[in-house]
Amino acid sequence: MFVVRWILGRIILLLNFIFAPKKRQRSADDQQQVDQKAQSLSLYQYNACPFCVKVRREMRRQNVNIHLVDAKQESNKQELVSEGGKLQVPCLKINNNGKVEWLYESKAIMSYLNTEFA
Repeated sequence: MFVVRWILGRIILLLNFIFAPKKRQRSADDQQQVDQKAQSLSLYQYNACPFCVKVRREMRRQNVNIHLVDAKQESNKQELVSEGGKLQVPCLKINNNGKVEWLYESKAIMSYLNTEFA
């Protein structure tokens, strides 16, 4: 089963690379504001997870540079479980003035990105 998942994951990554969406074009000032707002966000993800790929594609489409965190690393996995409450990816960590919010589910994360950055 591991081999099948590994192969499918590589196919997903290849297709994502080939058919990457175009980035949204903004003025330099607008992009700087978006980048500043995105500094408070972190996406906990697995590289070849299809739901994580969906969220990363939306990030690219919106031209939002969110810090990516590999949830397979033990320290990141522990942080996700202890602070977020469960080991599920993708998970968007939103830091609003010291208050941390954890947003699970790819559709919810994509909706948040569309609301905040579109």
